[in-house]
Amino acid sequence: MSAVQIQGNASGTGTLTIAAPNTNTNQTLTLPDLTGTLSVNGPAFSAYANAVQTFTTATSTKVLFQTEEFDTNNNFSSSRFTPTIAGYYQVNACIYFSAMSTLYGFIIIQKNGVDYKYGSTLVGTAAGCFAIVSTLVYMNGTTDYLETFASQSTGVNQNSNNGIALTWFNGAMVRGA
Repeated sequence: MSAVQIQGNASGTGTLTIAAPNTNTNQTLTLPDLTGTLSVNGPAFSAYANAVQTFTTATSTKVLFQTEEFDTNNNFSSSRFTPTIAGYYQVNACIYFSAMSTLYGFIIIQKNGVDYKYGSTLVGTAAGCFAIVSTLVYMNGTTDYLETFASQSTGVNQNSNNGIALTWFNGAMVRGA
């Protein structure tokens, strides 16, 4: 690992750019003014389902997100978010169950293969209902990963609806470790 040495000043513009050696990933570090704060632009992603998925009754099933809206650090793949920068992340997920108007659906954010946070369905109509979950989670930047699962217990199989506004998963780093 190479060290970066900084010399000189950025008088006049207030901006000093430092290029890190031996990397193909861009990272931004904003240094504070006398009364400012230190911030790091970390990973962010947003993905959504572009295909209908069937959920068997009383079975937790991984929700598939085939289309990436954005993935700033290439940390989202195969419906899994694995950030490479340690910190705290705000993550959100939503699934729309088609033709399910009763409160029997759940959405689950799993961390490292274990249920972490649950969200349940909101009151729906005969056309369907949403299940939504949102949480803040610490990720270690090396082995931690997140996936979204859904479950329903209506007694019959249920389909999700697809599309950028209906079944989605997103997150962003809000603070470093």
